Amino acid sequence: MRSLFLLICSCLCTISISAQVQQPNPQYLLKTTFNPVQYKNFYLLTLFQQDETVKQAIKNDPELSNLFKSRTQKIADALKTCGNDIACFAAAFKFTEDEISSIGIRLSHIYKQGAPLNALLKNDVVPSGCYALYGNLKPEEMLAKAWAQDAKAVNHTIEVYVEGAKANYPKIDSIGFNVKDKSYPELVNTNALLSLTAQNNLFFEPSMQFALIALEINERNDAGDYEPMMSTVNKASLGAIKKTNFSAYRYSLILVPGEGPEAPDTELSAGGMLRCRLAAEQYKNGMAPFIMVSGGRVHPYKTKYSEAYEMKKYLVNILRIPESVIIMEPHARHTTTNLRNAARIMFRYGMPMDKIALTVTVKSQSRYIGEVMPQRCIKELGYEPYRLGKRLSDTALEFFPNVMSLQIDFDEPMDP
Repeated sequence: MRSLFLLICSCLCTISISAQVQQPNPQYLLKTTFNPVQYKNFYLLTLFQQDETVKQAIKNDPELSNLFKSRTQKIADALKTCGNDIACFAAAFKFTEDEISSIGIRLSHIYKQGAPLNALLKNDVVPSGCYALYGNLKPEEMLAKAWAQDAKAVNHTIEVYVEGAKANYPKIDSIGFNVKDKSYPELVNTNALLSLTAQNNLFFEPSMQFALIALEINERNDAGDYEPMMSTVNKASLGAIKKTNFSAYRYSLILVPGEGPEAPDTELSAGGMLRCRLAAEQYKNGMAPFIMVSGGRVHPYKTKYSEAYEMKKYLVNILRIPESVIIMEPHARHTTTNLRNAARIMFRYGMPMDKIALTVTVKSQSRYIGEVMPQRCIKELGYEPYRLGKRLSDTALEFFPNVMSLQIDFDEPMDP
């Protein structure tokens, strides 16, 4: 399913149509919520909640209003009849293909009727870059595709973190419960009950809340780690970026992909230390003004240690690199998203996207980034998040960040 979805997205990007491709805006600030896991996974749905004119247009639409009523009734019925059947509960919350299609058509109809959705698309959806794969479509088509993406994200989260379906990387990302345990249905039942709160009055809200609580009780809120980073762990480096003359440097930054330890009590692996030393050497040689450390809480399963945070500590405390030089990217779970997430931060923080950057790591991973990963990114993400430059050595490789990296990945809820 994931490969088919990404193949369709990739094809959409290459179709030649008369509409001009709409570009993300580096000055745009994402509309946030108290729960960063929500807006990072379901940005369009978050916008629907936050824009009062759009919210009223959706609530007042007869078809979407009827859908909300039928969905809440379906959930109420599930509470009465599902018993210990987890799949029964999940079916009450997941969107069917027919529903996704009909809702997309209805949203396109509302878009054509007047200003609320027009303004939302122009002022938020397009400049955010979160749905960049659809930037060459007509506005109402882009809206429908963005909705379908968020709906598939809700469904995927429920399938993996409620039903126990196989995650893309099950060794590190799988459900935290035994779905056959006799106590598990009660947790699912309680989650379902909570979705019927009066605050959930838009057609998608019960399902979105059910998915978000599933992530929470699975202890899988990794997407929100250290957020809001601009005012916390990256505050010093963000301030320094605004004062930096990037033309004085060969590279915009030095990216260090992490390596998670396998022992649960190990904070930073030997490989992580060595990668930091490689980066520090390049920094001290004046190659770039910043070092970005990239890696989340990945290895071993449900580790409490963040690769990026531990590498930052090592750079500051052991290698004496100033904190303002170090940019943390604490969410990547795979090598593909080390470079994708780096491109995202570079764009959001106002770094030059047309300037070449440098990644340093051990020989095997560096070769992997240069020779294997572009094809893997196309397969898993639907695009290449970077363009390769020259190889400087076995451990150092140039790359250009790609703004397409802002695109949300619908089936990686811990690092969307």
